[in-house]
Amino acid sequence: MQLQAKNLSQRLVLGGVAALLCATLPIQAQDRVPVEAVRAINMARTRAVKINGGLEAYRPASCMFATADPDNPCMVSNDSDGFIFRFLGGPPAWQERDLPPTLETEIKISPDGREVEELIYNGPPR
Repeated sequence: MQLQAKNLSQRLVLGGVAALLCATLPIQAQDRVPVEAVRAINMARTRAVKINGGLEAYRPASCMFATADPDNPCMVSNDSDGFIFRFLGGPPAWQERDLPPTLETEIKISPDGREVEELIYNGPPR
């Protein structure tokens, strides 16, 4: 019984310390990525994979998988005309193996993120 009481009191003290720490730490709100932007990046990535031979032959840059990043470096514009993405790509594992990219894709997606409006460029890195 004494051992149980000691464990309980230790948990209460530790729990109180954790609560105190949480209460004193500043709370930071994360910027939310609009659903249209998430759809747009997924649409752009999917189209690039398709036109460049599928996942067996091609992988887009890792930034094209960062759907929750409000400052995604692959998104070059986001306005009332839609989204424009510019990104590199190459054979599977090109980034992990530190190989140079073999393709660059620039693509415009509709403002609602549901349609490819224009394939601006898809070729050797410029």
